Amino acid sequence: MSEIKEMNIEEIEARALEIQAEATEATEERLSEIEAEVAQLEERKAELKKAAAEAQEVRTAVAEQTVVVEERKEVIKEDRKMTNKEICQSAEYRAAFKNYILTGKDEECRALLTENVSGDVPVPEMVYDIVKNAWEKEGIVALVKKTYIKGNLKVAFEISADGAFVHTEGAAVNTSTQAENLVLGTVNIVAANIKKFIYISDEVIEGTPEAFLQYVYDEITYQIAKKLADLIIQKIAACGTVSTNTPSVNVAVPKITEASIALNTIANALAQLSDQASNPVILMNKATFASFKAVQAAGSYGYDPFEGLKVYFNNSITAFSAATTGVAYCYVGDLGEAVIANFPDGEGIKLKYDDLSLAEQDLVKIVGRQYVGVEVVGPQAICKIVK
Repeated sequence: MSEIKEMNIEEIEARALEIQAEATEATEERLSEIEAEVAQLEERKAELKKAAAEAQEVRTAVAEQTVVVEERKEVIKEDRKMTNKEICQSAEYRAAFKNYILTGKDEECRALLTENVSGDVPVPEMVYDIVKNAWEKEGIVALVKKTYIKGNLKVAFEISADGAFVHTEGAAVNTSTQAENLVLGTVNIVAANIKKFIYISDEVIEGTPEAFLQYVYDEITYQIAKKLADLIIQKIAACGTVSTNTPSVNVAVPKITEASIALNTIANALAQLSDQASNPVILMNKATFASFKAVQAAGSYGYDPFEGLKVYFNNSITAFSAATTGVAYCYVGDLGEAVIANFPDGEGIKLKYDDLSLAEQDLVKIVGRQYVGVEVVGPQAICKIVK
């Protein structure tokens, strides 16, 4: 019945009473019609109850001031160019950079970049992280002071200087004895290339850009960082104990002689450092570390022979057991005060590719280089312990 769709609750209930009275005397055929009408009445009644409930929810929300008004807004599409940093994180750029390494041509990389780049194209983000982590992982390299000056770098160091004095109000100043006598020297830091080359198979080259870059940069950067740490040790070992500027430049690195390891060995070295060496660490071979611990264990001492200082390992330093008379087996000092590493072209690793030399063996040669200069510049900032 079409009129049922227009009924309200009261009309539905009234019609239900009429049907109830009529059903007692209805024929079989009429009962079927009544059942159909009752079903429609129940459906209409359910619709009205649902509408009433929804209306009540709105009234309640209005009363509580929690109605959310939907506002239609026009969507404006904006074309935004990716920054170079975002591009360097993309898979497309990693693939282009791989091709740049293999061909020496950077046109594909430059075509992807949205901002002008002078000089070398930037490395992919994953390569930057590999190189950065390599420098940080090689603790000795991470501790020295770093500069990024183009060309050679000259650094002045103090050979001798008079201290300050106290001037009492009204007292005369003796300029002949109280004026400072300052003698300086100059260290010239000249950069050189640290190189490492590897041979890789065609299978590695044909792999994904990510796997290729990870393998090449991991190996080359690690070896270059390790060699730079060894070079820092060599520079410190070569210094004499007195600062001079003529006839040759020397930044003083004091030394103590310890024929055997004792609990106060590190403390004796600390005593040789200047006040500027405020963050000292210990450098030694891993075998020497074992010798120190053996001395501590033999006496059942609770005393820390390392004086609470952090120990950094470098196996290019001669082990105590292998050192001969006059050979340093341990260094104690502040590397940030003692040494400067200058990177004229930045800390990035430069790569060159050669696919011809060993073509018959299906191998290619990749050469990595780091242009860096390292020198000791801080007198009494680090001390050698020699046998």
